[in-house]
Amino acid sequence: MNIRGDHQLTERQRLLARFTRWTSSNLPVTPYGNGIRNGDPYSPEHFVTTQAVLADTWVLNPTQILDVRAGVTRWYYTRIPGSLGTDEATLGFPSYFSQIPVLNGLVPSTTIPGISIASPTLNTISTGLLLGRDMTYALTPTFTWIKGRHAIKFGAEFHRNDLNYFQNNNPGGTFSFDNLFTAATNTGGASGSGMASFLLGLSNNSSLVQTSLFTYAQLYYQGYFVTDTWQASNKLTVTAGVRWEIPGVYNERYNRQAVFNATEQNPALKGVLVNGNPVVGAFDLVGTPLHPENGLNPEHYGLVAPRVGVAYRWSDRTVIRAGGGVFFIPSNVQFSQGPYGNAADYYNNAQNATIDSSVTYATTLSNPFPTGLLAAAGRNPSYQSNLLGGSLGGKGQLRYENAGFTYQWNLTLQHQFQHDIALEAGYSGLRGIHLPLGLQFNQLDPKYLAQGSALKNQVANPFYGIVSTGTLSAKTVQAGQLLLPFPQYQSLTDPGNYSGDSTYHALQVKAEKRFGAAGGILLGSYTFSKILANVETLTSWLDSGTGVAGYQNVYNMRAEKALSSFDSRQRLTISYVYDLPFGKGRTFLGSVSGFADRFVSGWGINGVTTFQKGFPLGITATPNNTGFNTGLRPNVVAGCDKNIGGSAQSKLLQWFNTACFTTPAIYTFGNEARTDPSLRGPGIANYDFAVFKNTAITESVKVEFRAEAFNLFNRVQFGSPNLGQTTAANNLFGQITTQQNSPRLMQLALRLRF
Repeated sequence: MNIRGDHQLTERQRLLARFTRWTSSNLPVTPYGNGIRNGDPYSPEHFVTTQAVLADTWVLNPTQILDVRAGVTRWYYTRIPGSLGTDEATLGFPSYFSQIPVLNGLVPSTTIPGISIASPTLNTISTGLLLGRDMTYALTPTFTWIKGRHAIKFGAEFHRNDLNYFQNNNPGGTFSFDNLFTAATNTGGASGSGMASFLLGLSNNSSLVQTSLFTYAQLYYQGYFVTDTWQASNKLTVTAGVRWEIPGVYNERYNRQAVFNATEQNPALKGVLVNGNPVVGAFDLVGTPLHPENGLNPEHYGLVAPRVGVAYRWSDRTVIRAGGGVFFIPSNVQFSQGPYGNAADYYNNAQNATIDSSVTYATTLSNPFPTGLLAAAGRNPSYQSNLLGGSLGGKGQLRYENAGFTYQWNLTLQHQFQHDIALEAGYSGLRGIHLPLGLQFNQLDPKYLAQGSALKNQVANPFYGIVSTGTLSAKTVQAGQLLLPFPQYQSLTDPGNYSGDSTYHALQVKAEKRFGAAGGILLGSYTFSKILANVETLTSWLDSGTGVAGYQNVYNMRAEKALSSFDSRQRLTISYVYDLPFGKGRTFLGSVSGFADRFVSGWGINGVTTFQKGFPLGITATPNNTGFNTGLRPNVVAGCDKNIGGSAQSKLLQWFNTACFTTPAIYTFGNEARTDPSLRGPGIANYDFAVFKNTAITESVKVEFRAEAFNLFNRVQFGSPNLGQTTAANNLFGQITTQQNSPRLMQLALRLRF
């Protein structure tokens, strides 16, 4: 719903007011009618966005204009699992599972548990519980001053963002079962069964129950800018400006945030020595002497971004344009900069299923957490101790993070040919500096891999009696654990570490043909580009069409720079709108009248056709028996041709030559790049098409009819092949088993305009 009003207050002052409300709901899928809901993949979701804007434009005099705009946007969001409110103690779990809502501080907040079984694969429905209310208040004043050949604009932007948010991806817990406990050896291979492990209640160490807090965040943004558009001559226009950004830092109402200090001696482990050294690495709460700021990071005040653009009219039909500038990354670009997911705000109760890599079990599904479940600590003094022994993925935010930014530049030539044909050719480039990426701080230094199997020998655990959960609560621990940079934690990831780097170059060509009086336009756009990066998307759960391999060795990030998983090397898009030449006054049947005129006149077509090369593939090697937070990619057989010819349908069971990849020897890394330079997934060849008709009933009443088809020819776009290279006999390596797009969708529409 959109409502807008304009009012001419005086001959120099004009007011504008607008109200918008947008609602969207994903309907639940309940195939068995038992209240268990599922969707694609997080249904049912409900969004309500409400926005109000008020603008005042005041012409002070013929050369000065003041414009002030104020707005507020409210985004309300829920994701409610169908089994919300389930008391898991009634399902046979221990009684302490009934206390999960109390630990979350939110009732109800539990569901049936998620069960994940590998070999054979079986997954129960598991949907997260999400509640959010995002309020954004904005004020944007600008002042334009025209002085001679200069049009100077001064302005500012002020935003206040309030974000109240709760998320628990595992409100009932997630329990995973693989074939290792029931295999002939604990390295798995083709033996063993995940289903057998499930029937025995032998879940693995990836099983967990998450507890979360409802967070209340606030961020203030400021931006100040000035720009000058200078008409240097009748042919040359130069636009230059500068913007000062103060991006803001999220604060949480109750200061329930903590940052990781890599050099601080851990206060909960004073007196404990590992390999003869004190244990460093601890978390500092905000608003304390060790971290005086109330946000995760100190504010950045020195972010100045210059921009310049030049347009030169070579002739009446030819224009050259060039531009460049610096652009800083907003501070709210990723979840990890807000309180949600912080070490103080959610806690993963990890099951200590085995302490010896699935040789023997330590706990079973009947009592997975013998010492009970812990809540997120908030500002409770126990937070430091509670985090010990944890798998802290996404919790290792640092106090001092770089400000991410990009350099962007372009050069374009535009020419107008005869017969309403325009051609544009350009080059565009971008360099990303300090881009956010998830970086594992607790990976074993490769220099220790030479110790081989001795890394998994059980040795005395210096944390025994101090750590209360996980494998570090046992009397013994694997030797490799004590060689980690921060041995008091299982894993430790900074989800937004600003150390990524990217480079983009592109040739862009656009051709346009207008049909003049006949009515219509034909537009073709072609891009030839290349992206190199050691960083990928921040929303990997949404970007399933690519094959992204994780980092193998974070100690050598230069070797992790490769083709981006979003490197769409070639893309061609053709779009068109054309009024068919039939009816009164047109080329064909131009003399018709009456009912015949209304029947044959007003027809037209439009559509979009897209062709695109597939994305690069990132191949991993499994199982990764090296462990200790290292990644693993395969070795490439020298001289082996990886590509297989033929149609996509003929290659579904072997998209590429899988014999070209071998599993590295244990405790060694593979030589495959993060994405393979010669292998790509299936591309895109899609046709969307529509037929429309406009019919005039009277001079003021018109009817518009549309028949639309998306994926007109019902072509399948296959998903990425399975990219986990493995020695198991029943693996799907190299096979395509998914479809990326939707089947043909047709719809009819009728609109009455009066």
